[in-house]
Amino acid sequence: MMLKSWDRLMGGGRLNQNTTRLLSQIMRGLVACVIVAVGVACENKPADTSTVKQDSSSTRPGWLRLTPEELSRIELELVPVTQGQILSHRQFPATVQANQNELAEVTTLIRGRVVKVHVDVGQDVKKGTLLAMLHSVDLGVAEGEYLKAEARLEEAERSYARAKELYENKAVSLAELQRREAAMKAARAEARETKNRLELLGVPREEIDRLDREHTIKADVPLRAPFNGRVITRNITRGEVVETEQKLFTVANLTEVWVIGNVPEKDVQFIRKDRKVDVILAAYPHAIFTGTITYIGDVLDPATRTMTLRVTVPNPDRLLKPEMFALVRVYAASGPDTLSLPLAAIQDGPVGKMVFVQREPGAFEARAVKLGNEEGDVVRVLEGVKAGEQVVTKGSFALKSQMERHKIEPTQ
Repeated sequence: MMLKSWDRLMGGGRLNQNTTRLLSQIMRGLVACVIVAVGVACENKPADTSTVKQDSSSTRPGWLRLTPEELSRIELELVPVTQGQILSHRQFPATVQANQNELAEVTTLIRGRVVKVHVDVGQDVKKGTLLAMLHSVDLGVAEGEYLKAEARLEEAERSYARAKELYENKAVSLAELQRREAAMKAARAEARETKNRLELLGVPREEIDRLDREHTIKADVPLRAPFNGRVITRNITRGEVVETEQKLFTVANLTEVWVIGNVPEKDVQFIRKDRKVDVILAAYPHAIFTGTITYIGDVLDPATRTMTLRVTVPNPDRLLKPEMFALVRVYAASGPDTLSLPLAAIQDGPVGKMVFVQREPGAFEARAVKLGNEEGDVVRVLEGVKAGEQVVTKGSFALKSQMERHKIEPTQ
């Protein structure tokens, strides 16, 4: 409209040159005023709320805000803080041992020469099975003494009986009767002593009864199995002269074995008697054997700071053999309110462990945490986070680098 008025004024050349110059100056002034008014109006517009929000969030203690460009360069993964029961396990080195309650070292109670060996290593035996036969000169002497003592006793008893009859007929004095009675008692004590000696030498009652019937000396020392089991060691050969301190055979019942482990001091709290545990053997890495804790040591080894643990394991197929290496795995469940995080989320901070919690898109809070025991790939969290909060796992180290670059201190 202003331009149209200008054309009318200028039209037809009706205005002189001075008038034209004056009107041009007036128009330039009006345009300048319009430009100034528009600039003032622009300056009075409200500031961008997103910019204010960004500035306020970047100044919060422990917060780290990344620009879209920085986020595009860092690959981040978020996981929630989990709350619930954790089934953890501990593993302890161990070795398989024979059940000491079903293990016997077969020895001899008297010196002798080996006449014959009837069993070999690995052979199953029943209780009373003949393992070997010895011939002992010492046993022959002991049996001879027993037969002599029995003969003297028999003579003393007959002498006393005759003296008693004569005394009743007034043929002998009371003193003579008492003398023969004393001799009989002495012979009886001697016979009892020689019999006890045979029993101490391991002669069974059946052999003593045979001596009483046959009155012949054999001097044979049979070695027999004390119970049903398997011969696992043999240290005897035919013709060898053996002594009383030698271990000739070892018989073990391996249908049930012991697994002896060593528990570090820090894990003693997880051990309970009569608890079921798993046993894993190096010989059978894909098999799990179940056993029961039957003994817990009362004293720690001062050198290794470990406690002895005994697990009794059924072994019907004889797969577990003494001296095999094994692992004892003990399970323990935490409380239902336990908080946990992946280990990948934990970083070393200026004053301890910390994690990065996402507070809003692109904004993360560096927060110090107090941790508990590690359970595989996760760790218990005692303080610092709440259930459900989103925590950075992959990319947390990159955030830590950004935090150190901006000198941000983790919040407590």
